[in-house]
Amino acid sequence: METDDLLRIENLSVGFGPAGQETLAVDGVSLALSRGKTLGLVGESGSGKSVTALSVVRLLAPGAKILGGSIRFQGQELTKANENAMRALRGARISMVFQEPMTSLNPLHRIEKQIGEILAIHGMDSAERRRARVLELLREVGLQNAENRMDAYPHELSGGQRQRVMIAMALANRPDLLIADEPTTALDVTVQAQILDLLRDIQARYGMAILFITHDLGIVRHMADEVAVMRHGRIVETGPTARIFSEPRNEYTKMLLAAEPKGAAPPADANAPEVLATQDLRVWFPIKSGFWRRTTSYIKAVDGVSLVLRKGQTLALVGESGSGKTTLGLALLRLIRSTGPIFYLGRNIDGFSAAQMRPLRRHLQIVFQDPYGSLSPRMSVAEIVEEGLVIQNKGLSAAERRIVVAKSLADTGLDPATMDRYPHEFSGGQRQRIAIARALALDPDVIVLDEPTSALDRSVQAQMIDLLRDLQERRGLSYLFISHDLKVVKALASQIVVLRDGRIVEQGEADEIFANPREKYTRELFAAAFDLAAEPSTFALSSR
Repeated sequence: METDDLLRIENLSVGFGPAGQETLAVDGVSLALSRGKTLGLVGESGSGKSVTALSVVRLLAPGAKILGGSIRFQGQELTKANENAMRALRGARISMVFQEPMTSLNPLHRIEKQIGEILAIHGMDSAERRRARVLELLREVGLQNAENRMDAYPHELSGGQRQRVMIAMALANRPDLLIADEPTTALDVTVQAQILDLLRDIQARYGMAILFITHDLGIVRHMADEVAVMRHGRIVETGPTARIFSEPRNEYTKMLLAAEPKGAAPPADANAPEVLATQDLRVWFPIKSGFWRRTTSYIKAVDGVSLVLRKGQTLALVGESGSGKTTLGLALLRLIRSTGPIFYLGRNIDGFSAAQMRPLRRHLQIVFQDPYGSLSPRMSVAEIVEEGLVIQNKGLSAAERRIVVAKSLADTGLDPATMDRYPHEFSGGQRQRIAIARALALDPDVIVLDEPTSALDRSVQAQMIDLLRDLQERRGLSYLFISHDLKVVKALASQIVVLRDGRIVEQGEADEIFANPREKYTRELFAAAFDLAAEPSTFALSSR
């Protein structure tokens, strides 16, 4: 082994299933990573990237096991290390940022306690020192209003803010190796640039190695020293990043590099009927402090928003993490409290009770940002997708429901034969498609799509965009499309609403805004989206 090899994986194989009948998820993978270097591990959903990473820290899902090969960290063989030895490594010398922050954070504990716990386990005894270090970490990863956010619970943060908390936890003990599994998936492009700069800065200061797992080849190009391309559990190509992007040798690598969201949404019909609308909508969350937890101020997550979504239209909500996009979507579906009228097909549903809303739920569906957090681990895919049918369509037989489930899965590119498997047996991108299939099963009028392609690789994004367009045309669906990926927005949305700090900065026809954004904020957002390599602006580094 070379002296500068921090991590060396040789001929690793990992399988799922009963002994002797395993299905290989990782098949003979060999990788090497040196100190201070970044290795980008790329490939489509289900290619084995995350399973490879989880093997390093021995955190494989139940039913998965290492079948053969070697994983050596600083010369120490990890495949045969006992649990005590692994505990000493995890969080101290090897840290990991997981793909789905909501399922990785404890919903019952405040942010300060969760990050402080990592510090306490690895030797920081002083509560005062831990609190100071937690605050330092949260500011370092760009969490807005970090001192107040320390007392927040995970559900009180946006998806991007939760991801930044996960990164702070991973960096808490200044590890030798950081395994970053889609660390910027939930982040808008401006904060992506900030986080990537942060990781590069910490890497330069501490000589940390990074195993960077992503489906976003644009990030890999500007982040990694070397790239390894995976497909069906195997490494199909490795090499220096510059060579992989300029002279790819494998046909699969060429396909990945060529995959980009394409096309454009049809122009919005200004005369189409209004399906969903609101006027001066507000969602304010109280900030409580003191012994009696009295309200001292408010977080104005949505502050006076008015918009109209018409039949057959895609209206995109864009903006930085924490700008109020998801909160607005939840409020429009009456899933959180808000003030201000909300109209569905001309009816003001703002005052509707839960019982009055129940029959409307089939018409107003949502695909959540975190697919794993919204899928019950105890239910099969068939049970998950048919759950709404059981509640809303009691007249369907079990056999009829399975037919609907099979069609919904097939529409999203999943094999209906997998419907009796469980969520943990699918990749992150496949789980997102299950969530979309669940929404489609009820044949709704409106679907709120909260980052529906964030967990998908570019090739599958393109397929999903085509699917969403086709479903919209055939069924007359209206989409409220929440996304930080402006390339996807450009390919799908006919109308755009740009949000910042809960307020509308700019709105109008997508073509006009992309061609000539009027507001400085919008221009900087677009610049970051279409030129991630550029130096982040002061706007991007504002600890938002």
